[in-house]
Amino acid sequence: MGIVIDTNFFINVENNRAKMQELDSYTSYGEVYISAITAAELLLGVHLASDMAIRINRHAFVDNILRSIPSLAFDAKVARTYAEIYAYFFKPRCKATANVHDLQIAATALTYDFPILTNNIKDFKPIPGIKILALSE
Repeated sequence: MGIVIDTNFFINVENNRAKMQELDSYTSYGEVYISAITAAELLLGVHLASDMAIRINRHAFVDNILRSIPSLAFDAKVARTYAEIYAYFFKPRCKATANVHDLQIAATALTYDFPILTNNIKDFKPIPGIKILALSE
């Protein structure tokens, strides 16, 4: 059992719109994980910081996350799931669009059969088979 935490949760924590302790409410789902894609998005945020003070603080924040929450690799098994759900959005009758990173995070959750904890419901909802746990803003 486990749960995949979406990137936006950590962005909200950094911006004081959420607290890490909120994850304690989800212990019934088992271990808390991030996807390798979330790790990459968080690290990208370090590199894109608008000034050195923000970069230093963000670097420490992200390092703490990466040390304390295990990440699930984007391996060949996850890649197969990703290809399947990405292809879904190319089907002629599919009216939805999807963000590539969100699809990769969703593929990770689907591969491990874990729900995803997010407040980005609208972007994950069209993905077939995904189990979403909604965070409140």
